Amino acid sequence: MSWTSWHFKWEYINLRQTDLVALLRCSRYSLGIMASSRGLIAGRLILQVNHEPFIRGYCNFAEFREMLREPGKEAVDCSLCGSSGFAISGDLNLLENLVLNADARYVIIVEKHAIFQRLTEDRFFHQIPSILITAKGYPDMATRFLLYRISRAFPDLPILALVDWNPAGLAILCTFKFGSVGMGLEAYRYACNVKWLGLRGHDLPMLPDQSFVPLKPKDLQIAQSLMSSGILQDNYKEEVALMVQSGRRAEIEALYFHGYDYLGKYLAKKIVQSDYV
Repeated sequence: MSWTSWHFKWEYINLRQTDLVALLRCSRYSLGIMASSRGLIAGRLILQVNHEPFIRGYCNFAEFREMLREPGKEAVDCSLCGSSGFAISGDLNLLENLVLNADARYVIIVEKHAIFQRLTEDRFFHQIPSILITAKGYPDMATRFLLYRISRAFPDLPILALVDWNPAGLAILCTFKFGSVGMGLEAYRYACNVKWLGLRGHDLPMLPDQSFVPLKPKDLQIAQSLMSSGILQDNYKEEVALMVQSGRRAEIEALYFHGYDYLGKYLAKKIVQSDYV
């Protein structure tokens, strides 16, 4: 096997990083290891520069302004970023030194980029005062870190997750809630108290039959992994059992069967009724 094909595979590099973190008992962040972030954020949140770290020389002010993508400004209003939201930096040092201001009542994790865009276009975060955040699938470290920072800054804000009704959707929720097993000693770092908003089993009767698709072998593998992990609470286990028993899965987009404005109505009703677990 050649040097190129062996030493530069991402799986190998990630494994060696995990070993190094375990050996030194430190975080990737402290070693200066950063990955590009896929995350986006929008809603009732203002990100501001904390001047003190820059005065101490911990951060580079020019770099921070570049991250804000608005030269000459020291704050970003995430409710004014358009349907694309604000891109989350992969630099945890920069994220650590943000000052967060919010008048939201909820934080909503959205599994899918397209659903995130739909909600931001509809300005859902004004209908239900909220902060919307997405990692466009399985969460990267920077998105998890910013969510963790928000949870520390506003500990009374419920954090809710909107994911597909399938094992992968629940696995994404669990990564935010419990951390990532693949991160070794860092597994539980930045874990947050996330509640499952939807889709859930009792939402299925409102979906058309043609919106359901059979579970794939990969879905069953993820379901088995979740059930054997020992981290799921009983009502989560019941949902996974129902998925496997039915042999079907459903995506959030199935709600559009009732009209493109139904997604917001669905979420607002569930949030107002505290229909999350």
